[in-house]
Amino acid sequence: MKKFPLLLLGLLVNSGVSIAQVVDGVDTVKISLDSGVLVGQAENGVHIYRGVPFAKPPVGELRWRASQAPEPWPGERLALTNEPPCPQPVTLDGRPNGGGVTGVQSEDCLYLTAYVPPNANKAPIVLWFYGGAAFLGAGHLGSYDGTSNAQSGVITFAINYRLGSLANFTHPALTEVASHDEPLGNYALTDAVSALQWIQRNAAAFGGDPDNVTIAGQSAGGAMVVDLLSIPSAKGLYHKAIIESGALLSPGRALADSEQRGVAAAAALGLPGQATADQLRAMSAQSFTYNKATRAGLGTNLDARFRPVSTVDALEAGTEIDVPVMVGSNTGERGFNSARRVASLTGDSGAGAWLYSFAYVPSFRSEWSNGPVHSAELMFAFDSVGTSSWSVGPNGKANEVDRAFAKLVNSCWLAFYRMDPAAKSLTCANNVNWPAYTEASDVAMVFGDKPHVAKSQQIPDGP
Repeated sequence: MKKFPLLLLGLLVNSGVSIAQVVDGVDTVKISLDSGVLVGQAENGVHIYRGVPFAKPPVGELRWRASQAPEPWPGERLALTNEPPCPQPVTLDGRPNGGGVTGVQSEDCLYLTAYVPPNANKAPIVLWFYGGAAFLGAGHLGSYDGTSNAQSGVITFAINYRLGSLANFTHPALTEVASHDEPLGNYALTDAVSALQWIQRNAAAFGGDPDNVTIAGQSAGGAMVVDLLSIPSAKGLYHKAIIESGALLSPGRALADSEQRGVAAAAALGLPGQATADQLRAMSAQSFTYNKATRAGLGTNLDARFRPVSTVDALEAGTEIDVPVMVGSNTGERGFNSARRVASLTGDSGAGAWLYSFAYVPSFRSEWSNGPVHSAELMFAFDSVGTSSWSVGPNGKANEVDRAFAKLVNSCWLAFYRMDPAAKSLTCANNVNWPAYTEASDVAMVFGDKPHVAKSQQIPDGP
């Protein structure tokens, strides 16, 4: 590969030389998408594209509006480094916040990272939503590294989505200027739908199967997956779902209630009671992300448009988007009973549910005396022990047993991504069989030192 100093990049591009030829020391790869040509990197046997726009920047007039398809770009767009995550409160001393994020953020944040097997052909696809209490986090963090997935033939797209009050905020002034069918609130969920639509448009270019897309998330990201089970515009865009420690079934808030919460939040920022949409959009993102009244957002609501019904109501009525679901929690946290409830309510049209309890404590985390804590399963589900924040520091030294266990757990997730949606069991590595849960069978997989199937009613909810 011909190499040139990066200082000559602009001159060479203007002379018609491909960007892929002028990035020093990088094994570049290219792909043509509906918006233009991306230049990524071949790394560890997979192709990685970072900072890929899947929607327009939600800034200015697009703040608190449904995300829109990205504008096409001219020439070749470098996709070698991550773009800033969405606005969120970070520590001022440089330490990661509770979502693992440090440093600069930007409202221009609707980007994803793609981990792609070389020469993929009809590869399964997973769209990942990070956790972080709906106001922290980013898609590029090491726990969500999709390299192992791609090495095993599965494409992973890990997205950023809007956070806090920039994601979940309603106000009478915003309702007044919205068009008759425009979503009111739930903007992070519109980001998710936009990402799914982007995948449908571009799956073939990556060598992926647009008819085998899994939505997956943990904590707040898992709650987004739950919400997507009842979003009408998401139907047909995905075919399986994974909910890790996020089986939250809430009835949803009425729009009028949400709007009054928005009025109170605006007052906390010093805006007048009759604040206009222009005044709200003129406020800095930091004003929303650091004020205690607004930083966590105002929660999702029902708007009779984009989100007409809560998922719990849809599940109880049997009108949810019926796809195979994997759902579970860790033994060092509460949430298993909620996971079992989700597993019990899904499958009205015959799709299976896979229920799990994650109980494995790695050798380097002996301080987890009550079992693996919230988020602890991520480095095993992704087989990302080497890049996960849980594995750093003086105790972060996995042994061969830990690494082998990560391979086993990851193999179960891979089996779910690959399986036929009509399946009623899946097989992990080492011939570990995981049958689907039903209320009659009451089976759940326990990921302990030796994974095994147990009766779910015998598994405690957590400390």
